[in-house]
Amino acid sequence: MRRREFEMTEQREIELFLEEASFGFLSAVRPDGRPSITPLNYVYADGAVYFHGSRIGDKMDAIRHNPHVAFAVAKEYAIIPSHFTDPVMACPASAYYKSVLVTGSIETVEDLGEKAAALEALMRKLQPEGGYDPIRPDDPRYIPRLKGVAVLKLVPKSITAKFKFGQNLADEKRSGVTAGLIARGLPLDRDTADLMERYRPHASKP
Repeated sequence: MRRREFEMTEQREIELFLEEASFGFLSAVRPDGRPSITPLNYVYADGAVYFHGSRIGDKMDAIRHNPHVAFAVAKEYAIIPSHFTDPVMACPASAYYKSVLVTGSIETVEDLGEKAAALEALMRKLQPEGGYDPIRPDDPRYIPRLKGVAVLKLVPKSITAKFKFGQNLADEKRSGVTAGLIARGLPLDRDTADLMERYRPHASKP
């Protein structure tokens, strides 16, 4: 990573973001060599990333051809206008965000128990209010559906993360950005200001 000050290496922080987010982009290579990017929901569980979908289609063809993939998850928290820190120049304009890149190999899950556990974890993530019967591999209502759906497991080889929240700023400019966020008051501005303080380097830049 070119800007090391934005690199996130704390494993639990990365896991918390992967557990919080619900949507990402899966990159694979089609059999003819063309790149493939598929937007999809996912769940991060037991150190792996799980997806589900049809057993046929471009995504499945690409994975069968080459199981080595990349998966990206990102969330933009705030656009930082240049005038938060400079009254004239456009250069300070930026965006604050979290992003995680997972690379590894895809495995097709066939065990009904693991399938049920992955899909149940996905349901808890996307429908936390409940309102459905738990997905169990021994439930005769779910068995045919579990057999019919494709569940894919991305086993990570590497996980890298970039959390950009002004870690490169001197105290004066940091204060300007924080004040601008609080005054603007967009839905995620207060969260962004809190994250700026949370990820603030121990030593301020001169």
